[in-house]
Amino acid sequence: MAKAYLVGSGVAALSAAAFLIREGGFVGADVVVLEEQDREGGSLDAAGSPEAGYTMRGGRMFEIHFDCTYDLLGSIPSLDDPSKSVTEDTFAFHEDFAWDDHARLVDAAGKVVDTHSMGFSERDRLELVKCVGTPEKLLDGKRITDCFSEGFFRTNFWWMWCTTFAFEPWHSAIEFRRYLNRFVHLFKTFDSMSGIYRTRFNQYDSIVRPLSKWLTEQGVTVQLDTRVTDLRLADGDALTVEALTWTREGRSEETELGPGDLVLVTNGSMTADSTLGSTDTAPVLNTSGDAGSWRLWETLAAKRPGRSDRSDRSDRSGLLGDPSVFNSSVTDSTWASFTVTTKDPTFFELMEKFSGSEAGKGGLITFKDSNWLLTIVLNHQPHFREQPEDTFVWWGYGLFPDRAGDFVRKPMRACTGREILDEVLQHLRFEEGPQILDHSIVVPALMPYITSQFLVRSSGDRPQVVPEGSTNLAFIGQYAEVPDDVVFTVEYSVRTAWTAVAQLLGLERQPPPVYKGGHDPKVLVEALQTMHRR
Repeated sequence: MAKAYLVGSGVAALSAAAFLIREGGFVGADVVVLEEQDREGGSLDAAGSPEAGYTMRGGRMFEIHFDCTYDLLGSIPSLDDPSKSVTEDTFAFHEDFAWDDHARLVDAAGKVVDTHSMGFSERDRLELVKCVGTPEKLLDGKRITDCFSEGFFRTNFWWMWCTTFAFEPWHSAIEFRRYLNRFVHLFKTFDSMSGIYRTRFNQYDSIVRPLSKWLTEQGVTVQLDTRVTDLRLADGDALTVEALTWTREGRSEETELGPGDLVLVTNGSMTADSTLGSTDTAPVLNTSGDAGSWRLWETLAAKRPGRSDRSDRSDRSGLLGDPSVFNSSVTDSTWASFTVTTKDPTFFELMEKFSGSEAGKGGLITFKDSNWLLTIVLNHQPHFREQPEDTFVWWGYGLFPDRAGDFVRKPMRACTGREILDEVLQHLRFEEGPQILDHSIVVPALMPYITSQFLVRSSGDRPQVVPEGSTNLAFIGQYAEVPDDVVFTVEYSVRTAWTAVAQLLGLERQPPPVYKGGHDPKVLVEALQTMHRR
């Protein structure tokens, strides 16, 4: 029987393992997941305790047209009620706790901004329509700032859009255009965020754990603390992996592949080299570039380099992409997040009064004038499956960690958890700030590659899921190319996984097409009406 080796254990690899079994007819025992870290899940991580504080580097949002994700999770039983699937549980949670944001933006005076109007000038509207309609190939190498005038970046739309999806002005115009087209159906509810879905708990508990449990029950092997360092490729024009080399417990091992064996690689990682701080210590930026996912991609890309005599960027990038486009500009891809744990309900009570929404229904709150461009969210409690009833957890992040705070005059990346929380509380003008500070555990996280998938790129910088000429190798995750869909989503990772399995095995059933709301006249009319709201 053929075997499949999956490099990495993020949601892309776990999904691929499930698709190999469900769609490809693989026996679980013939699927091996090789993970460098000490547990599976990749960027969908969450951990901690009430005593030490909980931590999650981030959280993913969903919407109704994540068709690949819902199809996959529709066959995975929920941990809380095995008679229901993870998809059914997610939809049920949305019914009970749909977001209805009444305080999406807060100004410099600590007052809620009326976001009914997007704040567009006629020039902003014309530039937005032009960006949406520009063919992607004409945006190669361009930044968002190349497509919009300065005033656009002071609109309510920009503040809401960039903090919902983590865009920064210097990011890729290609990716920004994709998001505009992919989520045009969300325009009409963007101020309330009512079109956004969330999982019942953090994504590690709600997605990774049930998916891992199902895979284990099928006999899939998840080999942790294993770093894949090389893939030996066969000579010739065809792209065929003959062997894998990995290190484990200080020993190196090469595994030969047999006929029909497959290799699916998660190339690159947006949370590689992340570091954590504490309430009293700041995280230290790690720029070593030592993560196995990046090193392996660099090794592979060098084996199929582009031709420097070609003017076409896609040729110069090489058959397997160009990782340097994404991992060599840490200044442009770093931001900081923080997780707050407390047994004192004061902050939640004050925020529910301030925002007009109960915890779990309020959505994101962005301090639009803050130097760090801070955003916070109060999750539905409990946010961790084993979280005690007397414990509360919330999360936030800042897009500009290199800037000095408005109140704490230090760069966010140099701040302790307590200093970050102090900055948030002073923006809110809460008199109870000292009490909240004294009863909170704050764990900051610094992530050098967190928006690296948004960096300015050109066609060919990301390899195709199944590169041309490949017989048994595919790439999955945020740095593999899927036309029209948007990175930094669970849906993108799942789609790459399904695409890889379907193409490598020549399956008749392919992933459902990417939803294109822009082809629906009703959606377009609603979006245009929203753009003109005053």
